Amino acid sequence: MAKPSTFPSKIFNLNHGIWLSRQASSECERFLDTPVIILGAFILAVSLAGIVGSCCRVSWLLWVYLFVMFLLILLLLSFTIFAFVVTNKGAGEALSGRGYKEYRLGDYSNWLQKRVRSDENWRKIRSCLQDSKICQRLLDTESPTDVQDFYREHLSALQSGCCKPSNDCNFQYISPTNWTRTSASSSANPDCSAWNNEPNTLCYNCNSCKAGLLDNIRSDWKKVAIINIIILVFLVIVYSVGCCAFRNNRDGWK
Repeated sequence: MAKPSTFPSKIFNLNHGIWLSRQASSECERFLDTPVIILGAFILAVSLAGIVGSCCRVSWLLWVYLFVMFLLILLLLSFTIFAFVVTNKGAGEALSGRGYKEYRLGDYSNWLQKRVRSDENWRKIRSCLQDSKICQRLLDTESPTDVQDFYREHLSALQSGCCKPSNDCNFQYISPTNWTRTSASSSANPDCSAWNNEPNTLCYNCNSCKAGLLDNIRSDWKKVAIINIIILVFLVIVYSVGCCAFRNNRDGWK
């Protein structure tokens, strides 16, 4: 008897939500991942209902399974489209003579910006960024880094946004996390006034730090959206087979 359930795919859907959480560079990026894991767990429960309905010939469970699966396909399609829309904007700005990029909050979608502009959200994110010691890694070298070597460093989005002042500020380099203002320094960029050499401050309150976080999230969400497209194609095929199996089983029950 054909079984319209797609149990392996539900396990995969749940796992790729957990994978997204594990992929985050730090705990700070996982505040957007919980809905994906919840969705995977719910699909897994629906799949179990489909197995029971198919094996035990419980027609109402199969009806529930097919109906909920139809809604979930629509939901997954909507989420995939949404993920592509909110991650479509934003990218680091390449600088001449620099191995790293600059990140600006205004380059990202309004929806993502709202997630980090919230003072409550950012307090938690900033706290765990500080605990993660991402900036301390720039200092963990056997010899001091001179300015030209630092400019050639390939910094991560978070290190570029949170651990150094913006290139617009024209601060004088002392060390990777120690910069001083000069007569040529600019304050046009609000991040310049937010910078502080204190290890627990640095540029954690800067818009560039928020942009660096969003760039990491954007990259992970794009990967998840691509995986979702593959899952959607698979689910639509299996759902079609499930509908045929249900019709055949119903005819067999008559």
